[in-house]
Amino acid sequence: MDGLIMALQMILALSIIVGIHEFGHLLSAKLFGMKVEKYYIGFPPKIFSFNYKGTEYGLGSIPLGGFVKITGIIDESMDTKHLNKEPEEWEFRSKPPWQRLIVMLGGIIFNVITGLIIFTTMTYSNGDTYLSKDEINKNGILALKIGKDVGFQTGDKILKINNEDWERDSDLFDPNLFFNDNTSFEVLRDQSLVKITLPNNFINQMNSREALSSFLKARTPFYIDSVFTDDNAYKAGIIKGDKIIKVDNNEIIDFIELKNILEENKSSLVQLTLSRNNKNIDKVVEISRDGKIGIRVMNEKVNFSKKNYSLAESINIGTERAFGIVFINIKAFGKMFSGDIDPSKNLSGPIGIAQIFGSTWDWGNFWRIVGLLSMVLAFMNLLPIPALDGGHATFILYEMISGRKPSEKFLEYSTRFGVIILLGIMSYVILNDIYKLFI
Repeated sequence: MDGLIMALQMILALSIIVGIHEFGHLLSAKLFGMKVEKYYIGFPPKIFSFNYKGTEYGLGSIPLGGFVKITGIIDESMDTKHLNKEPEEWEFRSKPPWQRLIVMLGGIIFNVITGLIIFTTMTYSNGDTYLSKDEINKNGILALKIGKDVGFQTGDKILKINNEDWERDSDLFDPNLFFNDNTSFEVLRDQSLVKITLPNNFINQMNSREALSSFLKARTPFYIDSVFTDDNAYKAGIIKGDKIIKVDNNEIIDFIELKNILEENKSSLVQLTLSRNNKNIDKVVEISRDGKIGIRVMNEKVNFSKKNYSLAESINIGTERAFGIVFINIKAFGKMFSGDIDPSKNLSGPIGIAQIFGSTWDWGNFWRIVGLLSMVLAFMNLLPIPALDGGHATFILYEMISGRKPSEKFLEYSTRFGVIILLGIMSYVILNDIYKLFI
């Protein structure tokens, strides 16, 4: 069921994003009097279609994209015999370069507009809910596996990032920190200042939800919500409402700290220091063979901060967040081509995209990811690879600057080459997705 929910979210998101992208091409083509033969969401075989003003609009049964067919574009769908004929006035290839450029960039422009609208709307309607620096540093951070590996310790209080102050929990997970070299954290540890520097290309370790959840988190106090009758905690005299504050004189705050200690001391006796009615009491309890003592816990209420924004502020912040995604992708591609980061760990296909949505349907999260993917699609299509919008735009810009139009044969063969590249990339990311499912 979880997989079905993820798949349905991905299909709906891609249908929206690609549908808007192709509509950008369609609208700009019709604006300049070009003939648009087809506009489809999904790929054939078709489920249904209808004709309106000379264009066939349809829904395909393969819901992983869509397409628009504009007469006269030299792409993978064009009948090459058509190249031998003189272009008609309604064909793409008969139009002036500036019009053709706008048509090729139409999908990208519509995706960018979509991303801006989504991020601006979400910022204006929801504002920001976050854990502040003061709230996190009240109990310090919990260093998880990846965090420990780079030098963090549980209880550290993060004072500065790259010698600058920080405001909220999302600042600790800014992708720029993981892409940049020599990212440093100044932490307070046992009344001493400690500097922690992330290794270069740390993004190779922080490339999934699982990795992010193995880095750092705020320590959250907890209390015992229930005790299982006749289990070890019950026999030791532990009751509902108790707070475990020490295990064998080791201070703990977060339940993960307790869980780790229990896992490390299976089938052993430990002394728990409990806070009960504002008094501390000690209880000795036996840990079972599976690392449990028979309790269910609840986290204490966390003091989240809430910040709302005006429409003008939301437009500014939404724009910054939308284009921040593009800049991160530029950094990622640059580091992939330089060999600094591993493509196998940082590229995702359909399976990886579906996993981003998660196994529950949350409309807020859904639209946030649609906005993110819309900006990613805009960036990817802008790459100067033949067969992509960016490749077509590159050839048109060459024509506008040099005054010489590339031959139609050259465009035909370069498009074929581009399709081969894209098929190779698609095959790689899909196989990589499948491989990652089994490791």
